[in-house]
Amino acid sequence: MKIHTSRDVQLALKAGHPILALESTIIAHGMPFPDNLKFAQRGEALCRERGVTPATVAIINGEIYVGLEENLLKFIAEDDSVRKTSRRELGIAIAEKWHGATTVSSTMHIAHQVGISVFATGGIGGVHRGAEYSFDVSQDLSALAEIPMVVVSAGAKAILDLPQTIEMMETLGISILGYKTGEFPAFYSRESGILGIHSVGSDHEIANIYKANISSGISSAVLVANPVPEKNEIPIQEIESIINASCKAAVTQNIKGKDLTPFLLKDILGKTSGRSLETNRALAINNIKLGISVAKELA
Repeated sequence: MKIHTSRDVQLALKAGHPILALESTIIAHGMPFPDNLKFAQRGEALCRERGVTPATVAIINGEIYVGLEENLLKFIAEDDSVRKTSRRELGIAIAEKWHGATTVSSTMHIAHQVGISVFATGGIGGVHRGAEYSFDVSQDLSALAEIPMVVVSAGAKAILDLPQTIEMMETLGISILGYKTGEFPAFYSRESGILGIHSVGSDHEIANIYKANISSGISSAVLVANPVPEKNEIPIQEIESIINASCKAAVTQNIKGKDLTPFLLKDILGKTSGRSLETNRALAINNIKLGISVAKELA
């Protein structure tokens, strides 16, 4: 698999300097333009300010890029031809020369190929509500089960069946750490009611657990669940009824598969009068900050 690495990423890899992988689906399909571009620029700037090289992953005309120049970052943010591209579609995207925004699963696969061990995202995919009928389970979980990286997220997306997602991750052997919490966060909300995950209090602890996993021969990821900042959260009691209404709308309109998550996020955005976008941006930036700290610990 041919991968174009930016000059900054090449230099950081050669010198052993800290690098943080960033996905592009959150840019292309998670936020509207120009909010998505501002978010991407802010995330990359935070990395550089704190001595970490940002490595945003994307596919341009069938070619894989790790580390985007400003013109490519803008292209991903505003061009409607950019497709959401998961790990199973990488070969198709390359062969058919897609412009692709990488999901959690494809970002992890590509970043691991070049030797990057820390990845910050918004929220992972998981088991969808009603999966007992639809069998809709995100590839993110299989990637987390198979690729040894540290993945920082605000838990799983709140549109999912969170208890079943946790059960599936336990079955797949994915280590779940709660950053300064023993409760699995619910993306927009700090609380989900799902208790009992292993709590850690520092980036140093996260790095040590990851290194211990590697030395033990464990090939799955360490998922760090990092709650959205309190000032930015939408309480679970408030957002749950909105999510339920959006899920019903998806069923009515027969929205399925890879179109489901973008539809739900857009529908929730409208129902919250834009508040969900602010929360999404805040939690993603919060995850980048923690990812930066972990990357520096591991460098």
